[in-house]
Amino acid sequence: MEQNNQPPKILVFDSGVGGLTIFHALLDQTPDLEIIFASDNAGFPYGTRTEYSLLERVHRVLERLIGKFSPDLVVIACNSASTVALPSLREKYNIPFVGVVPAIKPAAELTKTGHIGLLATPATISRDYTLNLIKDFAGDKKVSTLGSSELVQMAEDKLRGIPPDAKALEYILQPLIAQERMDTLIMACTHFPLLKEDMQPHLPQVKNWVESGSAIARRVRTLIPEDSENSSTAKPVHQAWLTASDPHMDKLQEQLQKVDGLNLQIYSIDSIESHD
Repeated sequence: MEQNNQPPKILVFDSGVGGLTIFHALLDQTPDLEIIFASDNAGFPYGTRTEYSLLERVHRVLERLIGKFSPDLVVIACNSASTVALPSLREKYNIPFVGVVPAIKPAAELTKTGHIGLLATPATISRDYTLNLIKDFAGDKKVSTLGSSELVQMAEDKLRGIPPDAKALEYILQPLIAQERMDTLIMACTHFPLLKEDMQPHLPQVKNWVESGSAIARRVRTLIPEDSENSSTAKPVHQAWLTASDPHMDKLQEQLQKVDGLNLQIYSIDSIESHD
């Protein structure tokens, strides 16, 4: 990364609004970086796509986003996309990529009972990548898995002003509710921390709620050379983009109001035109 008077530019990419949990962690820990949040809501949801479909979609969208914004680093703020696309993206582009993968290792280190819960999308649960993480880092632990696409939609709805239905949430979580010795839960989808306060009453046995935001922010910091940060004299200007219009744009905008001057904009991946 060349030294100049502009702050390093980080692209945070997700299929929905779950990536906002990573976006805000980066804002908290790396305020001197310019952060672009891009949600491919036109292709949402990723967690139900086949591996081939997901790989094609991620490459297609990122080709246009990288071409438009020329980021210094890309965060794939989606477990489903990270477990499938990271190797080929790193091979294709000469910029660092940071992915979000299930935090099996830290969860295994935190548990006192030896019983871990893994909450993810169905696709992430079934990936060989995830199964290998469990084998490598939690082989001596009991791991109860639950894959849910409904929770992803609940998180999307929550940020649009529609609170989760408690009974529906309890029904979805029932397989984990029944695990009385499970003291640690991995939220292996960036959407799920948005529902943490809603899930806690249903899972009182969980003492450790493991998410990826802080760890990703720390990793990004290590990949940005200090001289690149110090050479910047400009104030970071953050951006937020969607790949399709949203009927609840005003509600989504409210979630970003704490970032001064940040507005959601629409970027069609099939053109270079943007519309406020």
